[in-house]
Amino acid sequence: MANTITCRLVTPAKELLNEDVVYASVPMWDGLVGCQHGTSPLVAKLGTGKLRLDFPSDAGSGSRMYFIDGGFVKMANNILAERAIAAEEIIESEARAELAEANARVIPEDAPNRMDAVEKLTRERQAAALKVSMASTSKAVGI
Repeated sequence: MANTITCRLVTPAKELLNEDVVYASVPMWDGLVGCQHGTSPLVAKLGTGKLRLDFPSDAGSGSRMYFIDGGFVKMANNILAERAIAAEEIIESEARAELAEANARVIPEDAPNRMDAVEKLTRERQAAALKVSMASTSKAVGI
C-alpha cells in the first residue's frame, strides 16, 4: 500500500502484530512520537504508555491500542517492547487491583536508594492507572 508502513510489535514472548499502518503514536521514554509514511528512520528507547496504531481505511480496522512498558523502537518497521498488551486484553478488575496495590505501597524514609524507589513506584502507579483507563475505554467502545 502506498502511504503505509509495516509495523511489527514484538515482545520477548511473541510477535503481537505484523501489519500495515498509516500512523503510529509511540510512547517514548520522554514523550510521544508520531510515525507515518515518509518519517525519517529513528531508533529510540520506549517508555510506558499507550501505543496507538491507525490502520488503512480500506482495511476497515480503524485504530488499535496497546499498553507498552519499555523496550526500543526502530522507526523503520519494528517496535521491540519489553511488555505489550492489547487494550482489549487488559482486564479492568485486575488493573484496578494493581493500581490499588501500587497506591497502598509506602517507601520507608530510611530505604536505601530512596529516590530510585520513589521513581519506580511512581512509574508503577502511572502504568496501572493507564491500564485502568485503557481497559475501561476499550470496553466502552466495544473493542
